[in-house]
Amino acid sequence: MPRKPVALALSAHPGPSIAVSIVTSGLGLAVGLDPLRLTLLGVSMLAGQFSIGLSNDWIDADRDRAVGRRDKPISRGDINVGAVRNAAWVSLAVALALAAPLGWAAEAALLLIVGTGWAYNVGLKKTAFSIVAYVLSFGALSAFATLSRPVPAAPALWSLLVGGLLGAAAHFANTLPDLEDDRSTGVNGLPHRLGRRASSVLTYVLLLAASVIEVIGAGGFGYVPADVGLGASILITVAGISVAKRPTRLHFRMIIAAALIDVAVLLFAGSRLLR
Repeated sequence: MPRKPVALALSAHPGPSIAVSIVTSGLGLAVGLDPLRLTLLGVSMLAGQFSIGLSNDWIDADRDRAVGRRDKPISRGDINVGAVRNAAWVSLAVALALAAPLGWAAEAALLLIVGTGWAYNVGLKKTAFSIVAYVLSFGALSAFATLSRPVPAAPALWSLLVGGLLGAAAHFANTLPDLEDDRSTGVNGLPHRLGRRASSVLTYVLLLAASVIEVIGAGGFGYVPADVGLGASILITVAGISVAKRPTRLHFRMIIAAALIDVAVLLFAGSRLLR
């Protein structure tokens, strides 16, 4: 395969982009979207997430070169900044165009999700308010799904809170591996100010809080997926905090496991996602 298309695809951060799009599609399925709307929901989100990933690599190009990021195609010299910048804008336009048939409310939700991602890349990540972008972006995922129904419906408040908590946890988990490199190039977001141990512990606390809210939102104990999720989250939190000092692979795998449990409970919620 030609080098440039591969480099462009990698610059779009395909892993996280596809993961968020799958979760969004799952939420759409949970609230009963028909196949066409479900497809538009997932594909528009994918294009929007690609635009965030591409804008990240374009805007951070100088920083990535300064610290020798060999995992970034621009830093390796596989593709130029202009190509990635242009692709970011095209992806954004495609995302908004695909979401248009879902209605203005769904389009506004997608714009909030993608816009906060761009705001983070542009400069919010260098401030103490870096977490805000993740909270708003992930918090609006369930709204994007419920507002995409033929007759738009408001999302349940608890689903917005769970999404926001998952976003906050994602912010800390995503930042932890690069704390030192980020600091050396002037990025000083909330995780950098709190430090590795505090950020690690807080990640688990946020994920556990999401599990608690899922139980409450589902109507209390008795809803099996939420009950099982809470029990598993408690065990992972206790185990995770005990290794929070060390950025071991086990530590990050436990964070991912706790997050996946919360996401799974959210996807099983079905009509409970509707207010």
